[in-house]
Amino acid sequence: MKFKELQIPSEVLRAIDEAGFVDCTPIQEKALPLALSGKDVAGQAQTGTGKTATFLISLFTKLLSQQKPGDERHPRALILAPTRELVVQIEKDAQLLGKYTGFNMQAIYGGVDYMKQRDALKAGADIVIGTPGRLIDYLKQKVYSLKEVEALVIDEADRMFDMGFISDLRFILRRLPAYDKRQNMLFSATLNARVMELAYEFMNVPVKVSVTPEQMTAERVEQVLYHASRKEKFPLLLGLLRKMGMERTMIFVNTKRECEFLMDRLNANGFPAKVISGDVEQRKRMKILADFKAGELPIMIATDVASRGIHIEGVSHVINYDLPQDCEDYVHRIGRTARAGAEGMAISLADEDGAFYIEPIQEYIKQKIPVEWAEDDMFVHDYVRSKPRPPRPEDKAKGKGGRGGRDDRSRDRDKGRRGDKPKKDATVKAETPAGVGGGGNTAAPAEGASEAGGESAEKKKRRRPRKKKQPSGEGGAEASGSGTPDSND
Repeated sequence: MKFKELQIPSEVLRAIDEAGFVDCTPIQEKALPLALSGKDVAGQAQTGTGKTATFLISLFTKLLSQQKPGDERHPRALILAPTRELVVQIEKDAQLLGKYTGFNMQAIYGGVDYMKQRDALKAGADIVIGTPGRLIDYLKQKVYSLKEVEALVIDEADRMFDMGFISDLRFILRRLPAYDKRQNMLFSATLNARVMELAYEFMNVPVKVSVTPEQMTAERVEQVLYHASRKEKFPLLLGLLRKMGMERTMIFVNTKRECEFLMDRLNANGFPAKVISGDVEQRKRMKILADFKAGELPIMIATDVASRGIHIEGVSHVINYDLPQDCEDYVHRIGRTARAGAEGMAISLADEDGAFYIEPIQEYIKQKIPVEWAEDDMFVHDYVRSKPRPPRPEDKAKGKGGRGGRDDRSRDRDKGRRGDKPKKDATVKAETPAGVGGGGNTAAPAEGASEAGGESAEKKKRRRPRKKKQPSGEGGAEASGSGTPDSND
């Protein structure tokens, strides 16, 4: 089916032609006729198959077909997405497909100028695209109202659950007009029971549309798996980069700390790379994405924050340096390549820990990942070692090293400089007689002296001291008649 065959306004068709879109993708062919007729749609399709264009074309068509009622400042359509990167990507596509519609579109997300976004939203926007957190913040300040929203879109709904946004999502949905007073669209790579429950609760009898649900991954992605120990992963990664000449590569790692360590090693060995993670400032993240899209940055290392919704054309390779613990994340990771009908390759490295995730991933995607065994010449062992990992903040706080705390060796050195002497052991005391002048028993042999001496010392400490007897006469002689102390003292 071609876009010209559908009932799409001329303003939108003009932008579609300029973008180079001619034929509909499978999800667009199934969902667009329903959405253009005003029905609610819950769509499931592989990532990178045109879900964003589907709901944007439907939104523009609906808003152009009727005049805006009520206050001009308040939004007519709301698009919700789980991550900042996805919001930015949707806004970019909306500006491209809607540049002849005359609609004012505003992206709302955290990490950038708070007051600038607040003023822009207060001034008025027809279509608002945002993450739940900051939208709720402005909503509680009454910067805008949701009472005039005519269309709602929830993108990557399953990710909303995974990231803990479901309570925020419900907070927003309960402040919209009634479900039968607006058009609702929900799109996601996976439609599980939780997502469909949300759809039936806040949508008006949605029509479920699925495209190739039996195949989770894109058809044009070539998958391969290498087994390598933890120490062999980086030498193998270098060998693959040198052998295949990967021009635009995304490397996924599970932790932020490992991202930075891998970036240092790659840069030290002549492979320019930068990191996108939750700790990186939003403006810096946008700059890294722009450089990567422009081809100025060949390698981008990321956590799973970048595996959802980012559309970057020409990504030749995706490398799972760490296999994901969540099976769905594997699908979204490798979906960064082979987008919009292109071809790509996904390489996974499985170490001792990652091997436990292979079987669940294969069960989820319903196919076996081909395994290849790396030859000895694929490993690079003469690579440059980067600087050792810096101590983590929590280690510094506990005094395990670094400038913020002292380790055990430094404490021992300081103790030696102060001249601190070790306390005398109980065995030393046991070598001398218990009393002075002979009246007491001698100590036991050294083997049992420690326990005996320690026990008697403890008893003496607990026992109340005996009062001395008064002299019986003027001569000052003691009642015992001897000059030695009592043996019980």
